[in-house]
Amino acid sequence: MHTIHPDCEKILLTEEQIRRRVTEVASKVNCDLAGKRPVAVGILKGSIIFYADFIRCISLPLELDFMAVSSYGSGTTSSGKLKIKKDLDGDIKGRDVIVIEDIIDSGFTLACLKKLLLERGAASVTIVTLLDKHERRTEDIASDYNCFEIPDEFVVGYGLDYNEEYRSLPYIGILKRSVYQK
Repeated sequence: MHTIHPDCEKILLTEEQIRRRVTEVASKVNCDLAGKRPVAVGILKGSIIFYADFIRCISLPLELDFMAVSSYGSGTTSSGKLKIKKDLDGDIKGRDVIVIEDIIDSGFTLACLKKLLLERGAASVTIVTLLDKHERRTEDIASDYNCFEIPDEFVVGYGLDYNEEYRSLPYIGILKRSVYQK
């Protein structure tokens, strides 16, 4: 049992809840993509802990790659522009791609990213997200696999940050408004 960080209002998802659900979702992906050799693309930096836990539960032969994309900068709302900070190292033409992302909010980032990967010749793009804030969706996109639907709260921990802080929290907590509304 972890002590809640003083900047968090409450723990939304415990370490145990996350672990159990990541294992369940990975099991579904193993079944649905059986016989394939996908490229697992982690979206840096927020997905890194989820990505590591998720791929350890995957029994498929995986190739690993990463992208760093953002539409947020240092704020709490999307800028409406996708910026690629780190691109893929490998070619995905003709490959099945699993995009592993921490959270789907407005859907802008993932919609742009899926379109880009398909334009680059991916055979398929499967989106796996840890969290989904469906009520904030502005784009017509959904994850193929999602671990948790969450309310419209600013969350941190388990890789998610606010201004590069709180990523190492082992749970997902709701950040106090006083921290980001200064």
